[in-house]
Amino acid sequence: MNNSIKHWVKLISITASAQVIVQALGFVCGILIIRLLPIEEYALYILANTMLGTMTVLGNAGIDQGVMSEGGKVWQDKNKLGAVLITGLNLRRKFAICSLMLTTPILLYLLIGNGASWLTSIMISLSLIPSFYASLSDGLLQVVPKLNQNIKSLQKNQVTVSIGRITLLFLTLFVFPFAVITILANGAPRVYGNIKLRKIAKEHANLEQVQDPEVQKNILKIVKRILPGSIYYAISGQLVIWLVSIFGDTESIAKLGALSRLTMLITFVVIMIDYVLVPRFSKLKNNRHVLIKEYFTIQVVLLVVSFIILCGTFVFSDYILFVLGDNYVGLNNELFLMAVNGCVLLFSISTNKLMSSRGIVLSPVFFIIFMIIIQFTFVFLVDLKSLDGIIIYSILTTIPIYLIRIIYFLIQIRKS
Repeated sequence: MNNSIKHWVKLISITASAQVIVQALGFVCGILIIRLLPIEEYALYILANTMLGTMTVLGNAGIDQGVMSEGGKVWQDKNKLGAVLITGLNLRRKFAICSLMLTTPILLYLLIGNGASWLTSIMISLSLIPSFYASLSDGLLQVVPKLNQNIKSLQKNQVTVSIGRITLLFLTLFVFPFAVITILANGAPRVYGNIKLRKIAKEHANLEQVQDPEVQKNILKIVKRILPGSIYYAISGQLVIWLVSIFGDTESIAKLGALSRLTMLITFVVIMIDYVLVPRFSKLKNNRHVLIKEYFTIQVVLLVVSFIILCGTFVFSDYILFVLGDNYVGLNNELFLMAVNGCVLLFSISTNKLMSSRGIVLSPVFFIIFMIIIQFTFVFLVDLKSLDGIIIYSILTTIPIYLIRIIYFLIQIRKS
């Protein structure tokens, strides 16, 4: 028992210490971008990053979850684990090409609609390619060391990427305060980190394997259930930005993007769960009492963390907004609402990751119909012309997602 406690204390300490560095560097990068980019350029940067998120969701389509689920069954066998990873990478490549073809025209339309020239819009779209390329395999390559709990190598790689990012931003933004330069400075270190990730994965998996038809079949079963939801999320997951683009203006987009940067602590918690708890949850034996106990223990931890985040945001809101600069002073109410929204997302995302790691996926037809009804209903109940109204809309439409996931998770666990 003592050895087990020491192991988890060491694992959490390594992950937490590295993530403190990564998130701190990320926070500094975010503040640099907010302060140095003109508000119009920052709005274009937010639109491009939002579309990058959409592209990544469509390119993933549940393949990460499928690889984690299949990898959890054979994680001790280097050859079989390698076959799982190669199969996932081949599938991801096909989905990524389709994603790129679908989303690029939409990005061009949004950029031009918000004041960018054709040349600027094309340059911004092309500048996303390095980040998108890295995102094609980042999540999959990380599955292997996560399952083998080689967290130290992963954290070292993330710190290196973060240092490279902040270095490039310092070298470029003061002279070239443009969205396209900022996006390239973000993407180049990720490509380098992706190369290092492949070397880390080779320590635990034989990447010379060919794809396994049976594994592909099992992954596609999960993908088929997740893909409709991914398509839905590609739209609804960025709905807040779309709504601001429609009902607001360029300044509102910039303000929403700036406030979103202050939810870094929530990202830190999600990463901790993804690195430490999700792989462990994936490897648990199919014992419903153990699974339910483990799940609700994680929920209690999230509740405590959320309480701390909300209290800190409420007390220190003036100081937090001061860091952002003069363009964002006075957004205390919007800042607190953004923190609430982040905490609600924290619960929902964590639940989804835990479910997916066990191959438990909500029926996409039911889920999409349910959420369309919820979102359509709140369109008429919330003032979407104000920034705080749009954030409230996001909160109210996220809570039902979390609740329905809990119910389905418990039903499936009890059946098993």
